[in-house]
Order: sequence, then C-alpha cells, then structure tokens
Amino acid sequence: MTALPDIYVQLTAQGEEVDRLVADLDAASWDRPTPAPGWTVAHQIAHLTATFRMAETAVSAPDDFRAFTASLGGDFDANVQRALGAYLTEPRDVLLKKWRAWRVAVDEALAGTPPMQIVPWLVRPLPAAVLAAAGMMELFAHGQDIADALGVRRTYDDGLRHLVDFISRTWDFGYQSRALETPDVRLRFEVAAPSGALWTYGADDATDVISGPAVDLCLLATRRRHRDDLALTGTGAEADRWLDIAQAYRGPAGEGRRPGQFDH
Repeated sequence: MTALPDIYVQLTAQGEEVDRLVADLDAASWDRPTPAPGWTVAHQIAHLTATFRMAETAVSAPDDFRAFTASLGGDFDANVQRALGAYLTEPRDVLLKKWRAWRVAVDEALAGTPPMQIVPWLVRPLPAAVLAAAGMMELFAHGQDIADALGVRRTYDDGLRHLVDFISRTWDFGYQSRALETPDVRLRFEVAAPSGALWTYGADDATDVISGPAVDLCLLATRRRHRDDLALTGTGAEADRWLDIAQAYRGPAGEGRRPGQFDH
C-alpha cells in the first residue's frame, strides 16, 4: 500500500487534535465564548464543519462545488454566517457527529487524490496539497480559539512545517485584505521548528527577513496572537511592517488579538 503524503497525514492529525478538545464537552462549554468576538466554541466547530464540507465537495464533486460558489453573493460575512447557521441550530451532539463525518470525508477524498492534482476552490483552483495546507490553517486557527476558551495549552511538533510553508506562500494576503499595494520585495523566512531545526524560505540575499519560532509565526499569521506577545523579528522596513498585517487567509482581517490578552 502506498503511503499517504505527509501533508495529508498531518491534516488528519490536526483534525484529531481539535476533536479531542471538544469530544467530552458539556452543554455549557459548547456555549462558552471564544476570543473571536461573538463566536462560541459551537461557532468554531460549525465553521470548521462547513469548511470541511466545502473541501470534500471540491475534491470529490468539483462541478457541484463550482455551482455552489457561483450561487454565493459578494458579502463575505453574510456567506460565513449562512454557512454557520445550518449547523448552529443542531443539538451539540449532532454538530459533533457532523464535524467528525465531514473531517473523515475530506481525509478519504484526499487519500485518492494526487497532491499536485488541481481542484477548484473559493478564489482560484489550487493543488490538493495546498488545499490540505489551507485546512491545516483553519484547524490551527479555530482550534486555538477553542483551546483559549477552554484554558487548554496546546503542544506542537514538526508537522507544523506544512502550515509554515503555506504562510510563506500566502505572505501577500495581508496586503490584499486591506486593499494595500503588495510591495515589490522578497521576504525571507527563517523559522525555528518545534524540534529546534531551522526552516528557511525565500532568497538567501533577501534584505527583509522574518525570523522566530514556527509556532509564533503560525499564531501571528492566523491572527490569534498580537506581535507584541510573540518572539518574532522583522529585519528590514517591509518585514517589520508585515508583522503588523500578516494574514494567511482570505477575507477581512478581523479584530485580531490585543497585546497582553493572553498569559505566556
């Protein structure tokens, strides 16, 4: 049997980690507020469920996915709330079952899909491996909100590399979400893995360099921590500016997090 690409394996692992956070919650904990304004733990899982359902459709039924995206309006927030609504009305045990079902469905769909096979997505088609990395980004971000709401401290391993790679590829999203012109620079990333290994992306002679722990970079780019609370450094004017607007997802940036909002 051919081994699955590591990025698929890590997507499954990240999904299982989020699942463990919510597996045994009581009703009150499902309704606990998270750091995302107006979102409870249930909102976070409803969002992940809707996102994974879209991902499974994109991989398994691309024509259906294109028809679905063609029916969407241009209001990003309204589309998000519409997607959440179908799941938030469910009893929490049903929501949990649906979250698990769609997560498994994505894993199974990707297992039969070559990593470089192009699949449709919300803005433009992309390789299946990149879609998996985007799924990891969603799990990392919304899983962090859940962990913060529940007072859980997460642990990480070097499977995080796929998300770091995704962040290095989507470094311009922060400019785009704010309608800023993307500068003509070459950012370099020098990132310390959880194991202590050094991961690098970008040209060796780049003058704008982002450096620091991989976990901190992921927290910054998903806007789950403020730069002031992270051990990241931006060498060069544009690198320093990037630390203020870093964002690894499409759509509005949101409020982000305040300096000192979480203990270290």
